[in-house]
Amino acid sequence: MRALLQRVTSASVAVDGTVVGEIGPGLLILVCAMQGDGDEKPAQLAARIAKLRIFRDEAGKMNRSLRDSGGAALVVSQFTLAADTSRGNRPGFSTAAPPEEGRRLYEAFAAAMRAEGFETATGIFGAEMAVSLVNDGPVTIWLDL
Repeated sequence: MRALLQRVTSASVAVDGTVVGEIGPGLLILVCAMQGDGDEKPAQLAARIAKLRIFRDEAGKMNRSLRDSGGAALVVSQFTLAADTSRGNRPGFSTAAPPEEGRRLYEAFAAAMRAEGFETATGIFGAEMAVSLVNDGPVTIWLDL
């Protein structure tokens, strides 16, 4: 699985003008299931994110995890994270998991974030979504598992 994490002070996702998920401080997690991802990947990714120390401590250093900070997660599916731009001018997405597998792994990842103990909001898989965020830092981290 591939994820793009953005540390935020707030984030929301809307479908057809209606907010379907929103959080205060925490992480906006854009996530893409890749071809060949096994059933273990969502829990592995959630565990990795839970421990990643990218939040400020009292000294202002990135030394605290999402768990330490008490933050929430907004999980949004984004198959375009699988974009291959190595040839031509139009990206290819053939390395993304097929839609039904992608949906299953996306939902498993959101459930794994909840199982890690985080308040977790989501977008709607496959929908046209408008994502709003206030990036904190800015801090943006790319993860590939």
